Amino acid sequence: MVREMRPEDVLKVSDTEQACFSDPWSLETIKEGIESPFDTWLVLEEDGAVKGYCVFRIIAGEAELFRIAILPEYRGGGLAKKLMERLAEYSKEKAVTSIFLEVRESNKIAINLYKSYGFQEEGIRKNYYQNPSENAVIMRNNLI
Repeated sequence: MVREMRPEDVLKVSDTEQACFSDPWSLETIKEGIESPFDTWLVLEEDGAVKGYCVFRIIAGEAELFRIAILPEYRGGGLAKKLMERLAEYSKEKAVTSIFLEVRESNKIAINLYKSYGFQEEGIRKNYYQNPSENAVIMRNNLI
């Protein structure tokens, strides 16, 4: 089940963040994020366990996907697709016309996931990521 994040999910989301990213957001950033009126946090829960999450912001008809993460032990089973499907549904409900994101240039699995949802590469941000330093691929999906 994909649902909106609740305050009791913050620690589990923080654990997922730590397990999935080389430059993870702090617990404080996640706590502040859930309180933001601009950001939407979704968690993927199965059998009472949070197995992944995503966070995005919608402004002026555009959505920016900041994070999508599945705990390593649950990858490969289609869970990221469930989050992507809910992100697309939610965006359409909110009259979003396009979704954009940045992804590590070396993250071919994520790039292929995004392409399967209609995202196209639009450019490169040089040295966007740290730990390690790496370029970001800018991708966009025009929903209209």
